Amino acid sequence: MNNQDKIKELIQLREKAKMGGGEKRIEDQHNKGKNTARERINMLLDDGSFEEYDMFVTHRSTDFGLEKKKYYGDGVITGHGTIDGRVVFIFSQDFTVLGGSLSETFANKICKVMDQAMKMGAPIIGINDSGGARIQEGVTSLAGYAEIFERNILASGVIPQISAVFGPCAGGAVYSPALTDVIIMSEATSYMFVTGPKVAKTVTGEDISIEDLGGADVHSSKSGVAHFKVDDEEEGLLVIRKILEYVPNNNLEDPAISESDDPFDRKEDSLNEIIPENPNTPYDVKEVIYGIVDDQEFLEFHRHWARNVVVGFAKFDGHPVGIVANQPNYLAGVLDINASRKAARFVRFCDSFNIPLVTFVDVPGFLPGSSQEYGGIITHGAKLMFAYGEATVPKITVTLRKSYGGAHDVMSSKQLRGDINYAWPTAEIAVMGPKGAIEVLEGKKIKDMEEEEAKKFIEEKEEEYREKFANPYVAAKYGYIDDVIEPRNTRFRVVRALQTLATKKDTLPPKKHSNIPL
Repeated sequence: MNNQDKIKELIQLREKAKMGGGEKRIEDQHNKGKNTARERINMLLDDGSFEEYDMFVTHRSTDFGLEKKKYYGDGVITGHGTIDGRVVFIFSQDFTVLGGSLSETFANKICKVMDQAMKMGAPIIGINDSGGARIQEGVTSLAGYAEIFERNILASGVIPQISAVFGPCAGGAVYSPALTDVIIMSEATSYMFVTGPKVAKTVTGEDISIEDLGGADVHSSKSGVAHFKVDDEEEGLLVIRKILEYVPNNNLEDPAISESDDPFDRKEDSLNEIIPENPNTPYDVKEVIYGIVDDQEFLEFHRHWARNVVVGFAKFDGHPVGIVANQPNYLAGVLDINASRKAARFVRFCDSFNIPLVTFVDVPGFLPGSSQEYGGIITHGAKLMFAYGEATVPKITVTLRKSYGGAHDVMSSKQLRGDINYAWPTAEIAVMGPKGAIEVLEGKKIKDMEEEEAKKFIEEKEEEYREKFANPYVAAKYGYIDDVIEPRNTRFRVVRALQTLATKKDTLPPKKHSNIPL
């Protein structure tokens, strides 16, 4: 064979590898409304930037007739490319090859690309579309999963890890995405569960569909496993590109600052009117967020889960920030188990990658009741407190209205090393709301009164309490609030605070790692 023949052979082998499981299986993939592994990579990365590793790898198994079913690449495509010019590493599971099932060599390919990402300090993106472990390979397949999990764990907080689930992801396979920073699921084609409907039926007698057990709707609204639910794969890949606008390449870098045409000193007059006169009337905190961030652009995480708290990315004068805000128009913005978990995880994500935190507070307290106590609200609430207290990134807090009791402490208070704490004049910072306080303080008197007399007495005392305690000036008197600001100036004050805190240095005591209340 001469040199030209060898080159011709190489070209033919490359073409064969690019066909994955063959035309019929590619057609089946398209008929399910799914793109192929290679199409997904090409849609995500900058044109022509993809450099592939291990195109000619095949499995080594000879059991159960597998030696007759060998495909180049062995069911996963790996390599690196760029997104908006930034290097990222990627693996994309190929369902057309043996159902995307994971073999020893399949796992080795993923581990190799993850190791490269760690060495280069670059994000790793995993696109999941797999039937799970390759049963014919037995324990070596399980060992392959564990090798991947260990790398997910070691990479956590070092490089951003993003998982897109665009097909099945079941059994042990679910734990790799679960260990990453962000999970995206497509509404029509993806599902995740530890055990499927058949096993559930056998073990528990429960009769349930794949979609109801582990579809995108379930994990984006009930379990909180998925951070984003998207209509289709194209939208999911756009979300990945968008996320990378806010996060740095690794934990030793700061997020990239972009140019902004939105004036940093822009006043938002509507904010002076947004807080209702009645302290029990709800409003949408997202209107506050959209009103003050650059170009009204806010990338919300967990939009459909634990809606009493809002979290996501935005920019102020081109500087990326993470936003956490209580949402008064859902359960009055109260903190419960899921809201605490949601916000705590997001705070730690931001702190891992040097993304400043801006917190908007309107919280009446923690949700009372036996279901919350039995579910461990004490431990889950402590997660959020721990996350804020441990975070060393710049922390700016703006109290909009209510900030009562232990929930006041939890929401990035000055005592949890909040750097700059502002309050609007509508802020009510106290141990509890006026009504509850009066019932505690004046309970004996009220007990002995007639109904009408008691009602009038409570109203008078409530007003007195509100004037004395439920305002921002008592906290400001002690220096717990750095300044009381006019709402319409909030954008300018936040931008100024971010500029001031750009050189912030904060340290934690030497330790192996903290023991967060999990």
